[in-house]
Amino acid sequence: MSTYHQRQIESHQRDEIVRVCRLLYEHGWVPATDGNVSTRLGPDRILVTPSGLSKGFVTSEDLVVVDLAGQPQPSPLYGANRHRPTSELPLHLEAYRRRPDVNAVVHAHPPYSIALSIAGFPIARCLLPEVIVNLGVIPITEYAMPGSPEGPGVMGHLIEHHDALVLQRHGSVTVGRDLMDAYLKTEKVEHAAEVTFLVTRLGGGSALPPREAQKLIAARRLRGQMSPAEEAELCAACGLCDAAPSSAADDALVAEVTRRVLASLG
Repeated sequence: MSTYHQRQIESHQRDEIVRVCRLLYEHGWVPATDGNVSTRLGPDRILVTPSGLSKGFVTSEDLVVVDLAGQPQPSPLYGANRHRPTSELPLHLEAYRRRPDVNAVVHAHPPYSIALSIAGFPIARCLLPEVIVNLGVIPITEYAMPGSPEGPGVMGHLIEHHDALVLQRHGSVTVGRDLMDAYLKTEKVEHAAEVTFLVTRLGGGSALPPREAQKLIAARRLRGQMSPAEEAELCAACGLCDAAPSSAADDALVAEVTRRVLASLG
């Protein structure tokens, strides 16, 4: 790849990280200097937010280039890095190491998600159709001190099978094919957490009927987004294993709807 092409890619990715940081800040999900965002620049280079700067005011020049071992690397645009990378860099590197398909990681501190992790409530497990289809299960990890070596450990085995999770008492981690994809998953996690919170305030609610949940799981499976481990988790959470199997007509309907949706999305 030519230096000119590298510069173009890096310039675009820097602008995208700043854009995502502004969105997180405007939602109130990265108070003070909390949160961090990263993206792949290539097979062995990562662009990540710096340590100690508010995401609402970070600039493209502030961002840091590192390799997959976390070592600072010079930028063809700005030369040496101006800042240290975020202290949560090991979280990002662990996600990239375990998920070669992932090109972006967003770590935020959305309040409803954190509150539910402290209270011990699962987030929207079989409550919202959109969550089942787009995210599946949103697991909550065991507690690990932020910025500690234990952080990647409690996350690692979960991020292999999930695009979104919540670090207990800490915040959300979402991964995606690009920065906007990872950011939008953060939005969906926090929306699901807020709905779950409101349901508990209203006295509780019921999960989707097993037959309806099965249809949604089938749609996710047909899109190629459902791993066997995740499907087993949903089954355990919603009692799908005890439900009657969906009919052939149901399966055909799900397949046709999924085909049309995917065709419309290109």
